[in-house]
Amino acid sequence: METMTGQTERPGQPPRPGQPPRPEQPPRPGLPDGDGRADTFYAAVGGEQTFRRLVDAFYAGVAEDPVLRPLYPEDDLGPAAERLTLFLVQYWGGPSTYSQQRGHPRLRMRHAPFPIGVAARDAWLARMRAALDTLDLPAEQDRILWNYFTSAADSLRNLAG
Repeated sequence: METMTGQTERPGQPPRPGQPPRPEQPPRPGLPDGDGRADTFYAAVGGEQTFRRLVDAFYAGVAEDPVLRPLYPEDDLGPAAERLTLFLVQYWGGPSTYSQQRGHPRLRMRHAPFPIGVAARDAWLARMRAALDTLDLPAEQDRILWNYFTSAADSLRNLAG
């Protein structure tokens, strides 16, 4: 949160000298865990639980994909899955844990070291489509997520082919 002096206040840290303490925020209605706002897409699709299910299904496919698996340097896909989950949760209106832990998403910068061409993009989208299908979301919510994923996948391409 930005203070009146233009400095960033970090949740869980004491206020800067001369700044009033931040009041405790009550849990927001609409979500069982009190995280995020009830009027967000995040809440509408079922909150963190939905994004965890999506990412779990996605990485189950990545683990066996001959195009995608080599792009993940870690032996354990768990850390990558957690990063994607936290990013999606934050992007769609949930808690900002991703930024608190990793800073600004900077998706293009974070993906720059990995060769992402048409084949990788298409494989990624195929696995994400299969994962999205496991959620059985209403058509409009599915469309919104799919449009985002196709746009994001295109934007991260860094090879011509």
